Amino acid sequence: MPLALPVIEPSRLSPGEVAALQSEIRRLAEERDAVILAHNYQRPEVQDVAHFVGDSLGLSREAAKTDADVIVFCGVHFMAETAAILSPRKRVLLPDLRAGCSLADTITAADVRKWKGQFPGYIAVGYVNTTAEVKAELDYCCTSGNVLEVVDAIPADQGILFLPDFFLGSHVRRMRPDRNVEVWMGECHVHAGIRPDVLNQIRREHPDADVLVHPECGCAGQLIYGIGCGDLDPKGIHIASTEGMINLVRDGAAREYIIATETGIMHRMQKEAPSKRFLAADPEAVCAYMKTITLENTRDALVHDRYPVTVPPDIAARAKASVDRMIALGPQASQKPGD
Repeated sequence: MPLALPVIEPSRLSPGEVAALQSEIRRLAEERDAVILAHNYQRPEVQDVAHFVGDSLGLSREAAKTDADVIVFCGVHFMAETAAILSPRKRVLLPDLRAGCSLADTITAADVRKWKGQFPGYIAVGYVNTTAEVKAELDYCCTSGNVLEVVDAIPADQGILFLPDFFLGSHVRRMRPDRNVEVWMGECHVHAGIRPDVLNQIRREHPDADVLVHPECGCAGQLIYGIGCGDLDPKGIHIASTEGMINLVRDGAAREYIIATETGIMHRMQKEAPSKRFLAADPEAVCAYMKTITLENTRDALVHDRYPVTVPPDIAARAKASVDRMIALGPQASQKPGD
């Protein structure tokens, strides 16, 4: 059953109330020996109170190496599960249980077992946006940042089952056309909604802007196809993971960037490159699940020890193998400490 999309509740806090809550959260985190991890898609005020802000891969690495007793994961449920798998002796808290994932919801462990039965001998590769039960059925996890490194690590004659994101799987097929890759038909409701016509309109309005596109986006396929056919000039178009986007805006020469992913990342981009301008390819590309996390429920997580996320030991043990392979591959994610 698909998750019901939460209603995004705008913050009604004044700047002074935001600052007071952030100060209280930092004090509580110190008292409880807690580390606060926040995904790039979180609300700006939540990103600003976190010890580390990053993508799924980078935050997984932080969860694996932290010495803190408590991990407060300002992200969605599968991310907190991954932290619990990697740090089984830590207390992992998710500030709001509504923080699910429409993409993770498209496939179950039973689906994976059935699919593997249809393709015996294939290697199962799953995007990190999956439940712990699904990860337990995989050979490899991956993120958008290291998916090609994972595929390249698998023997060339091995067939691959890629799940659950159709657009990211299609990106793998285009980038590695010699590989035998079957793709699950799942999608993220936010990324699937970023359409080529919307992106093309803002490109016409800002012709000098570089375009940064997440490979999960529905528009990514058309862009890559157009470049391959010679219909589109590849100059200024970059298909990149969220952390790859951060590196591009930090180091790139362009003064304007059109961002085709969830809009929350633009807050971090502005902090990393304050002299540059960032434009949303689709201003409505907002993840309602990510936005369930607020300063108030982050504070309450620390005060009331809510909501602990655990994974059964047998599932955790099996899932950890695929997660460990993910962490061992690909470039080290660049993490920036919060203020």
